Order: sequence, then structure tokens, then C-alpha cells
Amino acid sequence: MTTDHNLAGGAGFDTLAIHAGQDPDPRTGAVVPPIYQTSTYAQDAVGSPRLGYEYSRSGNPTRDSLQECLAAIEGGRRGLAFASGLAAEDTLLRTVCRPGDHVVIPNDAYGGTYRLFAKVAERWGLAWTAAPLDDLDAVRAAFRPGHTRMIWAETPTNPLLNIADIPALAGLAHEYDALLTVDNTFASPYLQQPLALGADVVVHSTTKYLGGHSDVVGGALVVADTGLGDELAFHQNAMGAVNGPFDAWLTVRGIKTLGVRMDRHCDNAERIVAFLSEHEKVSRVLYPGLDSHPGHETAAKQMRRFGGMVSFRAAGGAEQAIEICNRTKLFVLAESLGGVESLIEHPGQMTHLSAAGSALEVPADLVRLSVGIETVDDLLADLEQALG
Repeated sequence: MTTDHNLAGGAGFDTLAIHAGQDPDPRTGAVVPPIYQTSTYAQDAVGSPRLGYEYSRSGNPTRDSLQECLAAIEGGRRGLAFASGLAAEDTLLRTVCRPGDHVVIPNDAYGGTYRLFAKVAERWGLAWTAAPLDDLDAVRAAFRPGHTRMIWAETPTNPLLNIADIPALAGLAHEYDALLTVDNTFASPYLQQPLALGADVVVHSTTKYLGGHSDVVGGALVVADTGLGDELAFHQNAMGAVNGPFDAWLTVRGIKTLGVRMDRHCDNAERIVAFLSEHEKVSRVLYPGLDSHPGHETAAKQMRRFGGMVSFRAAGGAEQAIEICNRTKLFVLAESLGGVESLIEHPGQMTHLSAAGSALEVPADLVRLSVGIETVDDLLADLEQALG
């Protein structure tokens, strides 16, 4: 496992993103640590694996580099990497919860998360209740004392970009001896650090902003408590949904430029929000950076900036929303988010189709943008012609 002997405790975010877990290779001096593309390891003697490495499901140096970096940039005690964001979520739920337990989830959440709770975990015996997480009274009312094990939060949420007060939710969860888990995918660690605000666990789809280039699928958990980290590590190995070494290496490479990419994502998103807010074909823009957003003040307290995700509602309804998605040329019609290229989608028929007919169903006139880092004037021109 790599260690970072030269990093000061107060190193800045971008320094950690570039150097944490990334010491030059001790054998060759290679500035970029190698990809350990191996399934197993020669052992020095029976019962004496070299540096603790036996088998790459259990441990791999490239994955360890990523995990160390994840913990550093989220300010956690331990980071764990997985094959996908949902693999990370599933491992967390089955580590922390038991059949008969209960979780409070957002009434606006990623469709895959809803599907995991409603179609998989519920059959295993895990109950859940959806509640608006920006309403603490509603969250408290959803609690089942003695059974609620966790509040599962997204902030900003996917796709309506609602904001939850992380310290307030942490206080409520801990009052009931529950945990607060925050999916930090939309914000990224550069814009928001939930563990410092009282959360117990951070979840990421590293596919998104952390990888940043739409070329790798992965997930992560970062925790504030070493004991919980050890439990999760046991289940990571026992359940086996780990990412491969090349995927881990690609994710580490993406993290190195996270800070500079997020600044451009935010710059471009702010210009696009200003444009959409004045357009007659748009009935409402959803973005926490707007003063009119109900969660704006909370977001301003717990986020560095307001992110690269923008949603809006088409004034002409569902048919117009779909037409807009189909007409863009530079914005690529595709699921996912957080890459350097701009994406557009219709959540109701794409990423959130699994929530149709449920309490988490999204408006049919909603369009979601993942604003990339292209020249913003080109993005604005593309939206102008698509809306026109």
C-alpha cells in the first residue's frame, strides 16, 4: 500500500487530489504509479503474503492508491472503491442494516437508488420511507424509533436539485442512533465535504465527476469512523463487487484534475442558468445557485459553489421537453453526468424511468443538463437552437 510521507496535514484540496496515494514508484521512480494488472500474488512463505497482498479481490495496490486518495479528498478515515456506485450502495446497506430495519430516503433521488431500495433491498426485508429531506419535521415523522438505521440523503438531489441541510440531518440521525449517509456525486468532494458537516458515510458514483471523462464505471464509500470502515472492508471483500486495477487507475487520473474541472463546470453552468432563466420556452430553472431556489441559503453554507448540474422545465410540457432533448447537437443525448462533455437527457424516460408511478416520479416536462467544460458560447448557441 502506498503512503504519503511528504504530505502536510494541512495540504490543500488540489494537492491531495494529485498526491494522496500517489507516491512515485519506489523501484523505478515512475511519477505515475503503475497499474498492477494481476489477479494473484507470489507469497514469501505459507501464511506470509508479501506486503499483505494475496488476491486482487481482497487487495490490489492500484485500488489502494485510489482508496487512499478518496479518503484524503473527502476528509475521511477510510475510502473503499467498488465496481459501480450501486455496488457501493448495496455493500453499505447490507453491512449496516439487517432484515427488519428501516431507512429514510429522499422523495427525489437517483432512479437506480430507488430501484435498489424498492426492488432489491425491500425483498431482503429492509423497509424504507421517502420523505422531503429539506423538511426536518417530515424526516422526523418518517422515523421508526428502534428500526430506522439510516437517513440516506442526496444534496443536491438527482434530478430536481433540492438541497438538504447536512448538519441538521446528522443531528437528527444521531438523536435516534442512526447514521447519515450522503450521496455526494452531484457536488463532488471539491464543492462539498459531508463528513466535515457531520455525516457518517459518503457515497459516490466515481463514474461521474471523479472519473470525469465518461470512460470508466465505479463507485466509492468514504467513512468517518475507522470501525465502520473495517466492517465495510470486510464486506467489500466478502461480497466482491470491487473495481479492476485499470478502472481504479483511470479514476485516480480523473481525480487529479477534479478541482480545475469543477471550476469550469460551475462557470459554464452559471452562464447557462442565466440564459435559461430569461427564455420564454422555459417555465422554471432548478439550480441551487439561484437566489430564488428554496435551498439556496443552505447550499451557500455547505458548498463551495453550486455545481455543473442544471435542470429546467419546458413551458410547452412533456412533448416540448423531449423535442429539446432530441434537437441538441453539442449537448449529447445520453444518460450519466459529470464528464468533460455536456450531456442532456429526459429523466422521466431515461435515468428515472424506474421511479415512474412511485412517490419519486419526476415531472414529465423536466430536462436535465450535465454542463461540460466546452466553450460556453458554443453551449449557449446549441441550447438556443434547440429551444427555438
